[in-house]
Amino acid sequence: MSSTFVTPDLQSANEIIDLASQAVGKGLRQLVAIGGADKHQVLAYDLAHAASAVETARSLLDYGAKGDHEGLITCAFTADMAHELMTKLIGREALWGLDANPLAAASSFIAIYRDPEFLASLADVQGPRHLDSDFEMVQDTFRSFSDKVIAPRAEHVHRYNEDVPEEIISGLAEMGAFGLSVPVEYGGFSEGGEGEYLAMVVATEELSRGSLGIGGSLITRPEILTRALVKGGTEAQKEYWLPRLATAETMVAVAVTEPDYGSDVAGLKVTANPAVGPDGEAGYVINGVKTWCTFAGRADVLMLLARTDPDRSKTHRGLSLFIVPKPRGDAHGFEFTQNVQPDGSTGKMEGRPIDTIGYRGMHSYEIALENWWVPATNLIGEEGGLGKGFYYQMEGFENGRLQTAARAVGLMQAAYEAAYDYAHNRNVFGNNIADYQLTKVKLGRMTVLIQAGRQFGYQVSKLMAKGEGTTEASMVKAYVCKAAEWVAREAMQIHGGYGYAEEYSVSRLFVDARVLSIFEGADETLCLKVIARRLVENA
Repeated sequence: MSSTFVTPDLQSANEIIDLASQAVGKGLRQLVAIGGADKHQVLAYDLAHAASAVETARSLLDYGAKGDHEGLITCAFTADMAHELMTKLIGREALWGLDANPLAAASSFIAIYRDPEFLASLADVQGPRHLDSDFEMVQDTFRSFSDKVIAPRAEHVHRYNEDVPEEIISGLAEMGAFGLSVPVEYGGFSEGGEGEYLAMVVATEELSRGSLGIGGSLITRPEILTRALVKGGTEAQKEYWLPRLATAETMVAVAVTEPDYGSDVAGLKVTANPAVGPDGEAGYVINGVKTWCTFAGRADVLMLLARTDPDRSKTHRGLSLFIVPKPRGDAHGFEFTQNVQPDGSTGKMEGRPIDTIGYRGMHSYEIALENWWVPATNLIGEEGGLGKGFYYQMEGFENGRLQTAARAVGLMQAAYEAAYDYAHNRNVFGNNIADYQLTKVKLGRMTVLIQAGRQFGYQVSKLMAKGEGTTEASMVKAYVCKAAEWVAREAMQIHGGYGYAEEYSVSRLFVDARVLSIFEGADETLCLKVIARRLVENA
C-alpha cells in the first residue's frame, strides 16, 4: 500500500474507539460478576491497561480534527490500540465475557493504519502540539534551559552517580519553576485554571527531555507538598512554607513508602507520638523506617506520612502528614542528631543511599528515624489535620502521576531524537539506516506514541484544573510509562552496539525509562487498586 493514498478516517476511528470501549465495559461487568479485581488480577490488570489505551485514543480525536497529519497520527494510534487489545483478548474472550473476535469490525481499519509503508511515512514528522502562544513560550523557555544547562551535565552525573548540580536548582528557581502551583498570594505563579496544570506538564516534559534524573523530577516533590498544603494547611503554614517552596529556599523529599509495605500505604508502621520538645514546646517524636525517599540527602524537609492513631484498624484514617526539617546531607549517606527532650535525650536520623541502575542525581535513601522531634505546628492542618494525612498526600500524588506521564513523554522525545539523528548518520550494508523500512516503521510508531501521550496529558491537565480527572491521571501514567520503555528500547536498538555504550545517551534513557512504571505508584498497584477499582465502580 502506498502511504500517498492514505487519508484520515476519523469517523471510523471514533467507531473503533467505541467498539473497544464496549469490549472493555463488558470485561468490567464480567470482572464484577466473577468476584472482582483481587480475585482475578490478570483480568483486572489487562482491563486497566486496555481502558487506559482506549482513553488515550479518545483524547486524540479532537487533535486529529486539526489537520491531515494530526488525523493520520490519530488513526495510527487507534489502530495500534485496537491491535493491542485484540492480542489481549485472543484465547481469553470467555474470561472477558465476550464472543470470539469481538473486534472483527476493526480489521480493515487496522490493516490500513498499521500498514508498514504508512507507518514509515510518519517517521520524519511528529506533528504540531497545538499549544497556545503562552504555553509555546513556556515550552521554548524550558527547552532552552534544558538544552543549555541540563543536557550537558546529564551524562556526567549519570556515570559518576553525582548530585543534581546546584546551578540547575538555582536556575530553575530563577525561572519560577518551583512556584508554578503556588498561589500568587503566597509568592507563586498559580492563578488557578487549566493554565497551572498545563504549564507544569509542558515544563516537566522539556526538563525530562534533558534528563529525568537531574531535570524532570526536580519540580515534582515541591509540587506534591504544595498541593498538600493548599488542600489542608493552616493559613500560618501556607504563609510560612509556600513562599519558601516557590523560591527553592526549601527543597523537599517525600517519605511515604516503607520497607515492608511498598505501595500499601494503609499498612504503614512509622509512628508520630505526642512529645514535649527541648524548650517545652508541644510536638511529636517520629520513629520508624522509610524507604525510596528520593532527593532526601539534598532536601531541607521531608514530607512524611506517619501513624498518629495506634488503632491500626483505622488503616489510612489513622495517618497524618508532617513537614520534617532536616540539615542538608551528603549524597552518599548522612546521619544527624538533635536534642529532643528536656532531659537532653537524643533524636537520630540516618540516611542510607540505595544505589540504582538509572535515575541518578536525585538519589534515593532508606531513612531510619529514632525519636526525631518535630513541632506540632509542622503537622499539616495542625490538630485539624490529625488522621487526614493520607488524603492530603493523595492531593499531591494524583498530580504527581500526571507529572510522571509528562516525564515519560519528555524521555520518549529525547530517545526519538537520538535515534532519528543516529539513523540519519549511520550507514550499514551500503545504505543509511534511516532508509530501511524497519527503521522507518520504528521511528513512525515512536512519533505516534509520543504525540498520543502528550495530547492525553494535555487533556488530563485540563480535567484536573476543573477538579476532575483523577482516574485519567492514573490512566495516562499507566499507559505512557509502559510506552516509554518500548520507545527507549527501540531507540537503543537502532543504535546497535553503540546503544549499549555509555558514551551514547540512549543507554541512560533506557535505564531511566525502566523506573517510570515503578515510582509514583507501581504499575500493578496503580492498575489493580486504583484504575480497575474506579472503573468497576462506574461499570
